[in-house]
Amino acid sequence: MPKSDAVPNRSDNESTGLKRSLTTPLLTLYGLGVTVGAGIYVLVGATAAQAGVYAPVSFLIAAIVVAFTAFSYAELSTRYPVSSGEAAYIEAGFNAGWLATLVGLAVVVSGTVSASAIAIGAASYLHDLTSVSPVILTLLVVAVMGAIATLGITQSVMVAAVITVIEVMGLFFVIYWGFWVAEPLGVDVVDMIPPVVGGHWIGIGAASLLAFFAFVGFEDMANVAEEVKDPVTTMPKAIILTLVLATVLYIATTISVLVSVPLNTLTTGTAPLTLVFEMAPDRVKQGFGIVAIVATVNGVLIQMIMASRVLYGLSDRGHLPAFMAIVSPRTRTPVVATIVVAGVIAVLSTSMPIDALAEWTSQIVLFVFVMVNLSLIRLKMVGQKDGDYFQVPIVVPVMGVISSIALFSTVFL
Repeated sequence: MPKSDAVPNRSDNESTGLKRSLTTPLLTLYGLGVTVGAGIYVLVGATAAQAGVYAPVSFLIAAIVVAFTAFSYAELSTRYPVSSGEAAYIEAGFNAGWLATLVGLAVVVSGTVSASAIAIGAASYLHDLTSVSPVILTLLVVAVMGAIATLGITQSVMVAAVITVIEVMGLFFVIYWGFWVAEPLGVDVVDMIPPVVGGHWIGIGAASLLAFFAFVGFEDMANVAEEVKDPVTTMPKAIILTLVLATVLYIATTISVLVSVPLNTLTTGTAPLTLVFEMAPDRVKQGFGIVAIVATVNGVLIQMIMASRVLYGLSDRGHLPAFMAIVSPRTRTPVVATIVVAGVIAVLSTSMPIDALAEWTSQIVLFVFVMVNLSLIRLKMVGQKDGDYFQVPIVVPVMGVISSIALFSTVFL
């Protein structure tokens, strides 16, 4: 076995390394928290603008693309349950430290760019309620979430889990209101089924890249694997549960919005889910507005946790300066890495537009998906690693590569 296949940690000591405390329910809520959130809360309108009434199909296509790679992550995260996730997988598969560092930094960039986009969205919602400067609100969101992220992984994920329950309940409320309370001003469900052939598939394909952004997050679960109690059992269950639940919620939410909101109104709205409550009482509108704020803030917190763990993991394996691997003796969290990530998010979120940040995130994540699947293909071709871990057929990572490249190619449509 190559030395890199072992993916050693310098901080395997129980008293200095990260604490294993996450269970299946907590990890699933963590995955849902980073997956379900700003993407679906802000991108339904933009997706409908490109795919029209076929927007639900775009979310389904994005889910299929993600599914192949999700199963690849399920195997790799049980082979190598360490903090740097993708970087560790690349190091094991290609036996190249420089490539592992490149992919690891790409993951950090995707997390910080995504969190920056989400922070802008959160500040916009807060601005509507408080009239405080969006820049000040953005910095405040980043600072508060950074402080929470340093408290400890269990405390951080518990906070995120509570918020996740709130934002998921918010989507259930949208689905309920759109189907059974709001006046049906949109289209019939049967009209959302696209013909087999036609030019509409170009719009559906382009919209799938936007819909993909709403699924970005499940892969972040791999980067807290070092803090999971029983990675072999917990990681596959939590990854698959997260993907299935997110897909059902996204498609049901999109359909309910299209049924209750006129398409021309939906495609021009900046807060698409609130349009479902256009004729609702003010307290219902305000209540959902608060839920939307909570949803976006949660995305900032969880992306921050993920990116800081990748920096910690890269440093812990000697690919970055050692100070990035400094762990607080009291909270057992990578405090320096968390501060660095929060600082980068603060700069990006106050200097870049949200649409550009979302597009960059999707492109970077698709590149990472291709590399991770290629790594698993190489590992399977050279032979199985000894030990007990979740396994998938080699066709899974092969399809992961093909589907990720196909979705990335929609940029050029």
